[in-house]
Amino acid sequence: MRFRHRDGSIVRLGYCATVHPAAELDELVATLDGCAGKVRAHLGVPVLSIGLWFPHRLADRLANSPAALSKLRRALRRNKLEVVTLNGTPHALFTEKVVGSKLYCPDWTEPERLRYTLDLIDVLAELLPSDAPYGSISTVPLGWRVPWSKDRNRAARAAIDRVEQHLERTETRTGRTIRIAMETEPGCVLEMIGQAAAWLDRYSSPDGGTSRIGLGLDTCHLAVQYEDPAESFELLWRSGVDVVKAQLSVAPTLVNPSDGPGRYVLGQLGTPKYLRQVREWGGPGVDDLAQSHQLSGHAAWRMHAHLAAHAAPPDPLSATTGVLDECLTRLVGGGHPLTHHLESEVYVWPRVPRSQQGLAKRLARELTWLRDRLTALGLKAA
Repeated sequence: MRFRHRDGSIVRLGYCATVHPAAELDELVATLDGCAGKVRAHLGVPVLSIGLWFPHRLADRLANSPAALSKLRRALRRNKLEVVTLNGTPHALFTEKVVGSKLYCPDWTEPERLRYTLDLIDVLAELLPSDAPYGSISTVPLGWRVPWSKDRNRAARAAIDRVEQHLERTETRTGRTIRIAMETEPGCVLEMIGQAAAWLDRYSSPDGGTSRIGLGLDTCHLAVQYEDPAESFELLWRSGVDVVKAQLSVAPTLVNPSDGPGRYVLGQLGTPKYLRQVREWGGPGVDDLAQSHQLSGHAAWRMHAHLAAHAAPPDPLSATTGVLDECLTRLVGGGHPLTHHLESEVYVWPRVPRSQQGLAKRLARELTWLRDRLTALGLKAA
């Protein structure tokens, strides 16, 4: 969906296609026909933005096969979809029963991460609508925090510098501006906004221009870390680091962790296949809900699980909707938007949708909720 900001620029709102992942091109096309196109129809909008995800093999194919890219373009056109952003965090479609921190592998010290990201840049430069000022690609916040070292940090820095050079060459060659959004995440090397701002400072644009490397702000991750939105945006402003894109969802909160039934309900959200990091208010955190016995249980818990904002979580849980609302206000409620790419990123539903049609209806309800919030902030459908 497109919205005109009061400054005249266009803000795009879409959803992240990792909610219906596809490993091969035919599978991806099927999800566009079977779900994404139906989301757009439910919303009744002329065009819908979708944040695509490609595993590394499919990214390589699309970057090197004009025929494959044309097939994808036809599916997007057929369903009246546009692509301004890609999710470049998961490198592959994981089949293991437990993935854990492997989700963040390869990290930015490994050549596979660089090669994958360069392919995504080349693909997005071809898919980006002609009227989009820039495209964005989210990526891992360097990697999982263990093991990490000064040597690994230098290797990651060198790789990101090569990405920046490729972005510059791509813009010269195609006229399309692509930007990288490094997304903070609980347990990773850069898990807090302050850490990311310090690491990304060298890529900021001191003259008020547009930097090619910036932050991917995830409202669920920020809430899980108990980061204050006002302080976070102040840190970014002082560092000059741009918010390249924002991913929108809420996290579950268990106010009273000593409540056994409450812990049980929390455990029903998400899947143990992926890490469900838990943070305790004013205290430490653990890398997964299975380790929560290490926490005191005397203060509220928040868990890394991307919930929809339009529906309340099951009792006795609450959601971090206030954090999402404040972030939206700061992102697009001012005189100029801090980002032009907003993306709903919901993976956790009270009940798993049984069909693509059922998933499409839920995604449409979430995007409707977000549309109403943007309209309340003064943005108008474009």
